[in-house]
Amino acid sequence: MNFKNFDAVLTAKNEANEIILAAVGKAVAQGELPSEPLPNFKIEIPADVKNGDFATNVAMVGAKALRLPPRKIAEVIVNAVDCEGTIFEKAEIAGPGFINFFLSHKYFENIITAANEQGKDYGRTTFGKGEKVNVEFVSANPTGPMHLGNARGGALGDCLADVMAWAGYDITREFYVNDAGNQIEKFGDSLSARYMQIFKGEENIEFPENGYQGEDIKVGAAKFAEIHGDKFVNVDEQERKTALIEYALPLNVSALKTDLEKYRIIYDVWFKESVLHESGAVQKVVDLLAERGASYEKDGAIWYKATDFGEEKDEVLVRANGIPTYFTADIAYHYDKLVTRGFNRAIDVWGADHHGHVARMKGALNAIGIEGDRLEVVLMQLVRLVKDGEPVRMSKRTGKAITLTDLLEEVPIDCARFFFNLREPGSQMEFDLDLAVKESSDNPVYYVQYAHARICSILRAMSEAGTTTKDIKDVDLALLNEAAEKELCRHIGYFPGQIADAAANSDPAKVTRYVVDLATLYHKFYASCRVKDADEELKQARIAVCIATKNTIANALEILKISVPEKM
Repeated sequence: MNFKNFDAVLTAKNEANEIILAAVGKAVAQGELPSEPLPNFKIEIPADVKNGDFATNVAMVGAKALRLPPRKIAEVIVNAVDCEGTIFEKAEIAGPGFINFFLSHKYFENIITAANEQGKDYGRTTFGKGEKVNVEFVSANPTGPMHLGNARGGALGDCLADVMAWAGYDITREFYVNDAGNQIEKFGDSLSARYMQIFKGEENIEFPENGYQGEDIKVGAAKFAEIHGDKFVNVDEQERKTALIEYALPLNVSALKTDLEKYRIIYDVWFKESVLHESGAVQKVVDLLAERGASYEKDGAIWYKATDFGEEKDEVLVRANGIPTYFTADIAYHYDKLVTRGFNRAIDVWGADHHGHVARMKGALNAIGIEGDRLEVVLMQLVRLVKDGEPVRMSKRTGKAITLTDLLEEVPIDCARFFFNLREPGSQMEFDLDLAVKESSDNPVYYVQYAHARICSILRAMSEAGTTTKDIKDVDLALLNEAAEKELCRHIGYFPGQIADAAANSDPAKVTRYVVDLATLYHKFYASCRVKDADEELKQARIAVCIATKNTIANALEILKISVPEKM
């Protein structure tokens, strides 16, 4: 059997589906069921697998079409079921007509074989069918440092991209650099004021009321002054601002790249908003909306008929002064992703405060002839930092709001990335700084890493004692009959499906929670199933389970970009 892209659960569901259809066909041929098309039915893993490993509602949903009671349909199907040569042992009726399937040992053997043979690739599937998807996340304002929300968004977006890549999607990670518009004007005004204050004194140069107050603005202006001296003091204000922006903005973007790389995030594309304006892409969208009758002129401005696409009020596309709004550039940006560059889908990770912009953007895409649902927005809730049971809002070092850099000085990168993916994106989360630095089983990332290190230690000790690990094809996996062994094997088998589920739901936390449960089941297995002291054949089977678990933990941590220690 070829175990590349193997998904034990999906394989079992497909096999159960074939068994059911064959049984129904047999019953129809024997005149026990009428020849009617069956409605869609489900095959699922029940909450309690003691009553069956997989269950189907085929008899329940088929009652109307077949004009028979569900229990009678179930009896006929079960009597016609043939499990010979499959991974199932038998099928039984439960309750008013559910059919439960019971797995044979071959199912568990396949899981351990796949996880051993596939190694670093175990968990990868073709679920995504190569769909080309752009995942855009963080996209912090380049006029200042990244805040705590960016820290969560970075971990979330990066892990989502990896989850989707493992699930068989063609993924591009993207950072959208907002290097045009009002915030850049404000950036220039702030830099210009700080630069002029260096030479004329703070008391003589008023700082803009809405300017950026950060220390980074002062530093940028000071470094510019070191290079150019007072050369730009007596020039036109716009010339001074342009020179300062051209100097400081690339440095800020470079600093963002450095901080994100430290956080283990490498982007495929850094896309500049200014390119959209320079290339005419923004004007193209304005023209396209006009051609489609989705805009109008009023008071010298160009308006988008947002109310025609489900919104409460129309939106300005181009101001009376001829400058396009940020919204217009955003439409052009998504047009570029979905049409110009040909992505099938765009996934944006946004803060929950942008929830009102989701329907507006989807409506605008519909207005320019792009299906709005090709844009998926993952809304991310806020993070609450806690230390000693109390909320933490300010950095001790700077006295300012905590940034990504501040956080990574407080806690290990492994913990930051793991903790930010412990909860689904839409839930508010509490980040416990004390727990993040704790080296004990209370800390979930330490707990999972320790499970991997423990397995490595066991394998090392046995190798040093002279035990040679057999090739998986030569191991008698039928000897694995203990409840803890089967429970662990079953969970290893869930891994590919968990990745696919996480990708389908844009929720990498499913993988994080999965690997915590896997570590728990391994510790349980370790406590009840001796490896070193078992007889040779059973020892080899349990070594195979250890290796399968080790590979699965390592792959889950790889997806999350968490280090995988072999010693702790």
